[in-house]
Amino acid sequence: MADPTAGPAPRRTAAHRRARTALGRLLGHPRTVALLDRLAPRSVRTRTTAAACLSVAVVLAVASAAVILLLRVNLERTVETGAREQAQAVARLATDGHLGNPLPLDHGTDFIQVVDANGTVVAASQNLAGHPPLTPAGHREGHDTFNLGALGDEHHQRVTTVTAATPTGPATVHVGASLRTADAAEDLTTGALAALSTVLLLTVGALTWRATGRALRPVEAIRAEVAAIGDRDLDRRVPDPRSDDEIARLADTMNAMLERLEAAGTRQRRFIADASHELRSPLAVLRTQLEVALTHPDAEVRADLVAGALQDTERLQSLATDLLLLARLDAGGHHHPDEPVRLTELVRTTARAYGPEPHPVVLDAPDEITVTGNALWLGRLLTNLLDNARRHARHRVTVRLFEDSATGYAVLDVSNDGPRIDPADRERIFERFTRLDDARSRDDGGSGLGLSIARDIATVHGGTLTVLDTPDTTTFRTRLPDASPEPGARRPA
Repeated sequence: MADPTAGPAPRRTAAHRRARTALGRLLGHPRTVALLDRLAPRSVRTRTTAAACLSVAVVLAVASAAVILLLRVNLERTVETGAREQAQAVARLATDGHLGNPLPLDHGTDFIQVVDANGTVVAASQNLAGHPPLTPAGHREGHDTFNLGALGDEHHQRVTTVTAATPTGPATVHVGASLRTADAAEDLTTGALAALSTVLLLTVGALTWRATGRALRPVEAIRAEVAAIGDRDLDRRVPDPRSDDEIARLADTMNAMLERLEAAGTRQRRFIADASHELRSPLAVLRTQLEVALTHPDAEVRADLVAGALQDTERLQSLATDLLLLARLDAGGHHHPDEPVRLTELVRTTARAYGPEPHPVVLDAPDEITVTGNALWLGRLLTNLLDNARRHARHRVTVRLFEDSATGYAVLDVSNDGPRIDPADRERIFERFTRLDDARSRDDGGSGLGLSIARDIATVHGGTLTVLDTPDTTTFRTRLPDASPEPGARRPA
């Protein structure tokens, strides 16, 4: 009989090898991989529950293995101690020459056998009477194991061997201690731990499934609400879970995004309505002028009508250009070219292009300042500000360019000495198609888009455009990031 302390080793036959090879080919097949991928849990709830159960299972397996190992070691140590004590007692009897035959067995002892130096059985317990010497089958930590097939017993045993000096010579004492109690305790403990682990895993799985479902219920409500919101229902909002966690912040973020979308939709509809109105009026006037010119008999009147039609056509062309630029700024104005622009030179050139009539432009730009952006768009920003300032000025327009060394921004101020803007209107004037003096703006050719375009251009360049609260003047201040090699450094013009 093989080592009674160990189980039988697995036999790796050809059938086993063929089965493993077939299984490996099956798992590596693309269809099998695709099937396993489809069977993999998709929902967060399932994955979370599976992860929690797997983690608890690993912890329970390690803890159970440790408990069973410690229990087994402790029980075997107790059995070995008892076997060694009986072996030493038999050895003392053999040394004193008082060795009887058969030898009595203590509780937990399976057999005793005393063999002399010639291999002859000197004494033995009743169950080994008449049997030959036991054959060693292994060795473990000083405790030999023997072939015990002669006993017809298959349970685990621990055999302790002690050598004694007898009056007739040295003798070897073999004492076999039963491990039935240790095996039974181990089996009972293993079954109890397996049952408790199963109950605990089921409990953890159920609690995790329920808790995850409760936690994800607001997320599902948010998803369902967002899925139901169409382009005509931007006034709807996702439900607020009334908590202070990540899901509540997600709901707040979604509602804020819906508010921005609703505002953008409102601005778009208002813009389309305003643009339609702005285009309809000059088109109607242009059609009337052309119809009258076509039928009027007086050549001078026809010439005046055609000149007026040409003026209205230029207004329409300018309005279409402004609308196209606004569409470009809304669609992707942030993708402007990042090229150095000599802002001082651009300001000087643009200001000098305006003549002294109706109002002169006074320029104050002593420093050479460079910014990064699109030169055409920055020129359009300055032109719009100058056109607006000259339209409302009484005597003159002032342009001042300087560098704010504290913030590293280039500052452009365009001022006029015309009527001041009421504080309540200082933001409204940047809205599209807004005119504080509608009749005069139309007569002067203004479309109500110039300041809106100027602010959008400043924004896409990383800057700002605001109206300052200055006495006796109206000042539009533009701030743009300075791209000079040394921010704050003064370079002569």
